[in-house]
Amino acid sequence: MSLPIPNHFKFKPPNFVKPPLHNHTPADIFSVRKLRKIPSAQIFFLPLGVRNAIPFCSKFPVLPRACSHGGQGEIFAAKEQSSASDVETLRDESSSSSDGHVALFIRMLGIDNDPQDREQAVVTLWKYALGGKHCIDNIMKYRGTVNLIVNLLKSESDSACEAAAGLLRVISSINLYRNLVADSGAIEEMTSLLTRSSLSSDVKEQSLCTLWNLSVDEKLRVRITSSEILPLLVKFLEDEDIKVKEAAGGVLSNLTLSQSNHKPIVEAGIIPKLAKLLKANEEDSKVIRKEARNALLELAKDEYNRILVMEEGLVLVPLVGAAAYKSFRPALYSWPSLPDGTKIEQNPKGPSRYGANELLLGLNVDDKNVELEEAKMNAVVGRTQQQFLVRMGAIEIDDDTKSNGESSSSQRVTLLPWVDAVARLVLILGLEDESAIARAAGAIADASINEHMRTSFKEAGAIKLLVQLINHPSEAIRLAVIRALDRLSISNNVCRTIEAENILHPLTNLLKKSKSEISHSLTAMILNILTRILDPNKEMKSQFCDGPVNGSNKGWDVTRHPASANGNDMISSELASRNNYLDRRHTIAGGDLVDSTFLSCLVDILKTSIPDLQRKAASILESVVAIEPCVEQLISAGIESGLEAVFRQKSLIEMEYGTEGDKPDLQILELEEAGLAVSAASRLLTKLLDYEQFRRAVNLHQLTRLLRAVLVSSIPLQNKDWVAACLVKLSTLSGQNSDFDNPVNMEVTLYETIPRLIEQIKSSFSPEVQEAAVLELNRIISEGMIDSTRAVASKGGIFALVKLMENGSDRAVEASLAILYNLSMDSENHAAIIAAGAIPVLRKLVLSQRPQWMCALRLLRTLPT
Repeated sequence: MSLPIPNHFKFKPPNFVKPPLHNHTPADIFSVRKLRKIPSAQIFFLPLGVRNAIPFCSKFPVLPRACSHGGQGEIFAAKEQSSASDVETLRDESSSSSDGHVALFIRMLGIDNDPQDREQAVVTLWKYALGGKHCIDNIMKYRGTVNLIVNLLKSESDSACEAAAGLLRVISSINLYRNLVADSGAIEEMTSLLTRSSLSSDVKEQSLCTLWNLSVDEKLRVRITSSEILPLLVKFLEDEDIKVKEAAGGVLSNLTLSQSNHKPIVEAGIIPKLAKLLKANEEDSKVIRKEARNALLELAKDEYNRILVMEEGLVLVPLVGAAAYKSFRPALYSWPSLPDGTKIEQNPKGPSRYGANELLLGLNVDDKNVELEEAKMNAVVGRTQQQFLVRMGAIEIDDDTKSNGESSSSQRVTLLPWVDAVARLVLILGLEDESAIARAAGAIADASINEHMRTSFKEAGAIKLLVQLINHPSEAIRLAVIRALDRLSISNNVCRTIEAENILHPLTNLLKKSKSEISHSLTAMILNILTRILDPNKEMKSQFCDGPVNGSNKGWDVTRHPASANGNDMISSELASRNNYLDRRHTIAGGDLVDSTFLSCLVDILKTSIPDLQRKAASILESVVAIEPCVEQLISAGIESGLEAVFRQKSLIEMEYGTEGDKPDLQILELEEAGLAVSAASRLLTKLLDYEQFRRAVNLHQLTRLLRAVLVSSIPLQNKDWVAACLVKLSTLSGQNSDFDNPVNMEVTLYETIPRLIEQIKSSFSPEVQEAAVLELNRIISEGMIDSTRAVASKGGIFALVKLMENGSDRAVEASLAILYNLSMDSENHAAIIAAGAIPVLRKLVLSQRPQWMCALRLLRTLPT
């Protein structure tokens, strides 16, 4: 390496120590009078033992924080700070007399010098660089200096590596030199250095802090992430040295500022480590907790990563400002109550003479019969803590300084453990700030990712407040509240609580508004809530899934064994439960569900071209008809045209006429949505056909024609069940016979029954189900219905039947042989039967002399073997 240094400087600097200085003993040098006579620049020429004895680095000030492009570097601080006058004196002396000597120490860094001299030189330069930007500029005046420093990172001496990393750390704190440090290969060398098995904490700290400063630059973050540093950062987050953990957290915090880095960072397993550090409450971990929070907040901007963060017990909570909490008025309780409003029964003891009953709410409940669930206890703890912070005026004071949210206050968020987060979000719902309420409701919707969180919000009293806010004049609040209730209602347990708050009336009123006043997304969420509330299967789910039936402990056993001794009790329980459901729903709903305006809104939704909304509206109408007959109102609202609109799905018409386009994945999705809508409308039509006035008012022939077209369409097979059932019912009502001469019954058999039986033979794991399916299929084929054998072959039935011949029961094998023999009558099926591997199976049956060997031999003779 060439440096702009004269030739007469090309000898080893240690020989240049001035003789008069050798005459000074360490005691003389450290005396105030003697030390003042030695210029600071000449201190570098003292012998090593004397020079190291001088508290050199304590004479330098604190350097500023490195920052750029939104990131933050770490802070360099000397262990002891001297007075400003001493620092200024040193800087003045350095600028006047030591610049020339800096070049000597830089020359000592060359790889041709003795390793000990190189180590002494880098240590000296590191201490000198701590003097401030002027000293760093003096070092950086010489080209190639950074390369020599980076080369020292390969040294086997921890002291040399620490000094080299420390010097790079100081240099990289200056924006002007940051790219120069990175271009010299510092990132790669430090990554290699950090992979060493035995490395001191000081070397780790200096190296990670250098990377911390380099990661401030957005362009350098990609280079750092593309290296092998991420697994090392994960490991260092669990290091015993708190300084190493802080530096690792700082690097990660800056790396997350680039969106492109999120995927590799998450895949490295960073989120669980950062969440664990954030939830720690040790006093010496404030810096690492701050960096962990910043990193997690950046990662949580992605929806998928947000779920991963919340699965670690952390919830995003909006920062609404301490001023918003001034409107909070804590309720005065005459007796303790739970956050969800449940009253705690008073024990027979008299009140405390000191009023502890009212002061320490809930702490004096000593009734042995009162057993609070863990969710209720967490709700009490969270409410107490958050209300205490509000009363003390300390809420959000720390969060304001710790959050790295956007400059706009409407976007600032923080992360809290779920107990505190749930309580705070519920508390914000009771404030007067509209923006705060809307953001809290949105955060509740985002946090309701599993049953645990939904139950937590229920126990914390969020349901009642959200239902009260449905009629709020602010559209933003209404949208956020409905979205929160939509996510919460996924839980069957929470849905019953929502229903108990008389939510049907405000929801139906909101749905009855004109289309211009209610958005499509809001309509979809309202329909979601209504569908779950009115679902008749919800009661059975709650009995057989959430708990025992009729107080017994046999819930799942009775369900799985309906033919047991208690099977009749189960059936009677089902009937009683359904009757109770209908009676209670009629009482709760009142006239809201059968209101003509509400029914007209649902019929209008059926006429739209959105399959998802059509499916939900049809399901709600089906439940409404089950609760209370309202056929006359539905006929007046135009239910027939609504059903016809569902059966004339746009995607079905495009498939029929071959205009599906070039997006097969999108076509499959559209067909699935259309199939769900058609299936729901078919269930509704089947139920409406029970009413005479409906049958007289509608055109049954037109509905039959539309359903037949749907049956032969490409919608999923499982969605054709109700279509086929509705067609059979229409055929019966029309007075037609049920044999195969009836074209409706024939189409049902070809396009629903036969494909369903073949699917059962293919996919069922039960030999009994497979046997029943193949016997039914054999009955259909033996009756000689036109095109039945062609339907079996086109749906892949040949391969399923051949496979069943190998593993099926005797009756199943016999039925399979009979079907295949009928199929072999058409020579076009010979190639498919042979390709399915029938020949070896048939020969095995003949040679084994099984009861079906004659049938197998007959089929073998038919095939071209």
